Amino acid sequence: MAATYYCADSENGDHIDDPSEDAIFMLVDDLNDTDNTFVVIQPDEDDPVWYASVAVLDEGGYEIVRRDASRREHDVVTETSIGTIARDLILWLAARSFPGRPTRRTFDAL
Repeated sequence: MAATYYCADSENGDHIDDPSEDAIFMLVDDLNDTDNTFVVIQPDEDDPVWYASVAVLDEGGYEIVRRDASRREHDVVTETSIGTIARDLILWLAARSFPGRPTRRTFDAL
């Protein structure tokens, strides 16, 4: 079954459809500086308009890249806490646009 919203792929071949915050934490925690240096999260489609990646830095910590061409967003930060990375990514992912996902509706008070 294909991902409903997005998928995460690591350099070592791990693949998770619609990963939770805990799954993102585990993928980042499994990164190392030899054979599994990055994780990419993006829509499961050809030519995705956005992506996020986490890569191991040689000097320790992680580089997080968040790019969304539809919103003209491109953010690069470094972080050492895997919990912070997972939480920040899951919040960023929740704000992305997905075809077919119901839109939020607001109603004015009567």
